Amino acid sequence: MSPRMNKMSRFCQAAHELLGDRGFTQDAELVAPWLTDWRGRYSGQAIGMASPASTEEVASLVKLCAENHVPIVPQGGNSGMSGGATPDETGKALLLSLRRMNSIGAIDTESGEVTCEAGVILQTLHEAAEAKRLRFPLTLGGKGSATIGGLISTNAGGTQVLRHGSMRAQVLGIEAVMADGSVFNSLVPLKKDNRGFDLKQLLIGSEGTLGIVTGATLRLLPALADRVVLWAGLSSIGDARKLLLHTQKEAQDLLEGFEVMPRHSLAAVLDHKPGARSPLQEAHEWNALIELAADARDADNLSERAQSLLESASEADLVEDATIAMNETQAEEFWSLRDEIAPAERALGPAMQHDISVPVAKMADFVSETLPKVEARFPGTTAVAFGHLGDGNVHYHVLAPKGAERGTWEADEGKAISTFVHDLVTQWGGSISAEHGIGQMKRDELGRLGDPVHLAIMRQVKQALDPQGILNPGKLVPLAPEASSL
Repeated sequence: MSPRMNKMSRFCQAAHELLGDRGFTQDAELVAPWLTDWRGRYSGQAIGMASPASTEEVASLVKLCAENHVPIVPQGGNSGMSGGATPDETGKALLLSLRRMNSIGAIDTESGEVTCEAGVILQTLHEAAEAKRLRFPLTLGGKGSATIGGLISTNAGGTQVLRHGSMRAQVLGIEAVMADGSVFNSLVPLKKDNRGFDLKQLLIGSEGTLGIVTGATLRLLPALADRVVLWAGLSSIGDARKLLLHTQKEAQDLLEGFEVMPRHSLAAVLDHKPGARSPLQEAHEWNALIELAADARDADNLSERAQSLLESASEADLVEDATIAMNETQAEEFWSLRDEIAPAERALGPAMQHDISVPVAKMADFVSETLPKVEARFPGTTAVAFGHLGDGNVHYHVLAPKGAERGTWEADEGKAISTFVHDLVTQWGGSISAEHGIGQMKRDELGRLGDPVHLAIMRQVKQALDPQGILNPGKLVPLAPEASSL
């Protein structure tokens, strides 16, 4: 056995002694499902998978890794969209799963706060809050698998950002294990705290490259007393923008979500999802999904305000047709049409997915002007955009021509497409990552397009907090120009 293999064998033995049979495994069948990302685009290898049951175990394990220079790839629900939780192909890294750390502390109904561990599933948190007549104001299509730690590490968004903000706005306190095994504990929320840098905000969105999130204190809001979900058919995304402005003026704080989807995306869902039905009889070039929501204070006249909103929008010729969900079941059916777009398009074949943002006021023009440019530049492709129009973030997908081979097409023409799309986004003053993170998928593009000063500061922070570079290497932080040329 070579000296390195002998060293790794001793490390694995020590990790097993620390965590036990449930906490550490090298069984290939148990580890394999977690070595490929949700999209199936990235696969890697690992020396083993650790599943600690407490922050203390995480801290001891990270210290062991630091002593042996073993890279660590933290992972939550493995539902990320940028390959940020997948190890590389060298097999030198340890896959660190936080899924066993899934306890939810007592919910403080007076202050609207809860402290939970990183492995808590988002849907489980929703259910726990609902049992106390509260709610956690962030949701997304992957709520049944996404974990709190992963959502924090990527600063996830979702469909309620327009009203409540991204994950960053929901985190009141945080606990994380740093690269040397020390524990940063800032779980106690303070309304005012001027003791220097806000380190929890530095850790949020850092994708496990600066520290491993093990717990958080989150804000909760009063449960909704009522909600109304509307569906509108539109002639253009420009009209969707006008409808958004009209809705914001009429509904004000009641506006919970405003999503748009083109004819192509809706048709894909209707073909893919058994039993799915369009809310409107006729097909429209664009569709808007609108949710108004109210707590007990504003619930009495919510339905009337929704009806008034549609009537005034129709009088202003902002919609071609529209309807209101008759009950909660139908409201969920409307939302399922939005949530099923990604799997429906995946069933169509290869695609390049871009999670981008531009200034809110420019989004409609950006979509209408750039989609034809992409299709003209890459004949046979279909470019679509859907998502959170109200916060300037759409999912900008370019579907491959019919017959394209999955894997080969993405690596060839798909790569050129992403470069072209990211160049367009940058020209419009936008961001190549709005809510899915950078991961490994966009790291080099961030290095190519990012502001040099911004990138230099990122590298300096990474070096300061993780001098050995063992925390999620190869993710988020672009290599320095001199390093990437070696």
